[in-house]
Parts: sequence; structure tokens; C-alpha cells
Amino acid sequence: MEIPPILDILITVFVFLFAITVHEAAHAWTALKHGDPTAAALGRVSLNPLVHIDLIGTVILPAFLIYTSITTGGRIPVFGWAKPVPYNPRNLGNARRGGLWISFAGPIANILTALVATMLFRSLRFAGAFAVDPSQPGPIAGVAALLEATVNINIALAFFNLIPVPPLDGSGILAGLLSGRAAVKFEQLRPYGFFLLLFLFFSRAIDLLFVPVRHLINWLLF
Repeated sequence: MEIPPILDILITVFVFLFAITVHEAAHAWTALKHGDPTAAALGRVSLNPLVHIDLIGTVILPAFLIYTSITTGGRIPVFGWAKPVPYNPRNLGNARRGGLWISFAGPIANILTALVATMLFRSLRFAGAFAVDPSQPGPIAGVAALLEATVNINIALAFFNLIPVPPLDGSGILAGLLSGRAAVKFEQLRPYGFFLLLFLFFSRAIDLLFVPVRHLINWLLF
């Protein structure tokens, strides 16, 4: 089912903002549950996207990827990042385990959101709600596009953040799984994380990493 391009853009922007908001709020909520109120005191345990927006990661990069994705028929995944959620390891009962779960909370929240959207999409399709003339876009086409975008963007965001390169969540998860000495050595990569991400983009290695992600999205929806 096709929808007007402007509606496609609006849906993608809305879903992306919702996805990063859920992601960051999950980080802040998990930190609070593990004993650190730093993010909560800054208002980050919130579904208001304005408190999480980062100029580059939330506005510039996603805008470029949304435009590229739409002009290439959805072959480019849309992802990005928000302002990092601060936490004080000294407030955590177990700094390493707490840090691991705080890092993992964002991707988990996105995966759960994608699974809920998948169940709704499949339920509506099973009920025959999408059995309409694709040449006549209407409310059902908009609902289908919204649910598809929710699955696509949340899965892409989750797996992008699971890449173990600082400052992505995957680096915090890996640091929590490594031994103390290995974690210290791994943390020495942090100043070079941005350059490693640039390498992944410009070498097109990110495309290879997202091949299984695209297969997963297709399996969930079709």
C-alpha cells in the first residue's frame, strides 16, 4: 500500500523521535532503578523528545538518512542518537553490572517496541484489514506505514546501538562483560570511537552489518 511521500516523511520523523525518546528514557529509568538519580534529576525519565534531542544525532544525520531512505526505496536504514544519559557509577550498587544494564536498556526498549508493532501489524493483516486496493491510499494504508516504520526504525536503532564501538550502547555492554583489566583497556578506545564510526560508514562496512537486520525486519513483517 502506497502513501503520499509527504506523509511517508512525517511518519518516519514521528517514529524516529518516538524511538529515540523511548530509548533514552529507558536508559534514565534503568539508572534510577539501580540507584542513580542523576538522569532523573535532569528530567530524562521522560517521553518528551525535546529533553533528549542532540543536534547532529537527532536532527542532521537522521534527516539525511530519512531523505536517502525514501529516495532509494527504503534500502538505507534510519538511525541516530540522542544526548547521552548521564549516570554516576558510584551511586550504583554494582557499578559494572549496573552500567551494563543501563547500556542494554535502550536497545531492549526499542526491540520491545518493534515486537509490539509487529504483533499489531500481523494481527491487522490476519484480520484482512490490509486487503484493500493499493491504488487507493487511505487510513488503513497510513496505519500500515506507521507500524512498518515503527518496526524498521526501532530494530535499526537497537542494532546500531549494539555495535560495540564507543560511545554506542554496545561498548557499555561489552565493558560490563569483560574482566576488569580488559574493560580498562577497552575504555582506552573511547577517544577514537567517533573515527571508528566514520570508518564503518565510509568503508560501507555498516551496510554489511545491517544485512541480517534487514532480513530480520522482512521476517517480522512479511
